[in-house]
Amino acid sequence: MFAPLALTQALPYLPLAQGDIDYQVERRADPQLIEQVLQMPSTCVLLCRKGKVAVPFGQHNMAQLAASRMRLATLPGSYVARALEHGNNGVVAMYLGRYKGAHDEHAIALDLTAVEEGEELRRVEERAAAAGHAVDAAFGDDVDARESADSNAVNMFEQAVERFDWVDLRMFAPHASSREIGQAVTMLSLANWHDMQRHCPHCGAPTEPAMSGWAQRCTSESDDHRILFPRVEPAVICTVVDAKDRLLLQHNRAWKHSNLFSVSAGFVETGENLEHACRRETMEETGIRVGEVKYLGSQPWPFPFSLMMGFKAQALSNDIHVDGDETIAARWVTRDEYTNLLVTGEIEAPGKATIARVMIEEWYGRELD
Repeated sequence: MFAPLALTQALPYLPLAQGDIDYQVERRADPQLIEQVLQMPSTCVLLCRKGKVAVPFGQHNMAQLAASRMRLATLPGSYVARALEHGNNGVVAMYLGRYKGAHDEHAIALDLTAVEEGEELRRVEERAAAAGHAVDAAFGDDVDARESADSNAVNMFEQAVERFDWVDLRMFAPHASSREIGQAVTMLSLANWHDMQRHCPHCGAPTEPAMSGWAQRCTSESDDHRILFPRVEPAVICTVVDAKDRLLLQHNRAWKHSNLFSVSAGFVETGENLEHACRRETMEETGIRVGEVKYLGSQPWPFPFSLMMGFKAQALSNDIHVDGDETIAARWVTRDEYTNLLVTGEIEAPGKATIARVMIEEWYGRELD
């Protein structure tokens, strides 16, 4: 009898798990690390804000072109250092690490979520125009810090908010290099955590960034300035196949696209192992009993800070009974049926940045167009 899981191998590639940076964990506790790294000429500063990353102006429109390339917008480190000297105004700086094999190539990320567009920026632009200077020039490597005190501190961050395009990771990842995808995933994961946890969960006191952006410190002396670390929410996602090697597809009520069909997924319960979570989620959502489960791979999913762990499972039953609450439709498909459904537009595949798409491609036998 054919065993659909017999030849299953771990996935060699996952779209959001391709970073090549050395985190340099041992250096994070140095309170001067970010300040020192910003002074290095080859340091690049990356930007994120409200769950999106900054890209050069105009690249937002390129996302609809399949062959287009996108890159992260950068600022010169020394310029950012001068701006931060005037006060961070809620800007969170995070040391991402050093590029492997290059001792002086470091990456810093800034979360500008607290920065809003303001009237002050427009006044700076007016003064710059009157003086014959372009505010955009402030983003060049040859900026002269003596030109205007107005072109640093919060004004510089306001300029970044307005002068760059801001795109979602789902939009950015299909068009970016592996290195920049890794950078974007890391900075968004950290930034989302900082934005969502602003008070100590133990005593309720405000928190402040610590350990070069990789932790928070409680500001309460009575709590001994407790160090807090980022939370990661474990989630499982599972392709389920039956004895005929058909794939179980489902559509969830919460999905914006009515024809999007993907695979079973959900968060791991407290005290539950990953395999049990796969079996429980599949049963709850579709009524299908699952037996053997094999690990495929994992990737971070910073929406806001999950870790998606992929599995492939063997179905022990075939009768589908959707819960009607979370999952409202499910079906078994052969490869030919799946192809026809995609061609006719009856169903839509998961996005290119998702682990779900790669898992479906593993079953399908080739990349989806």
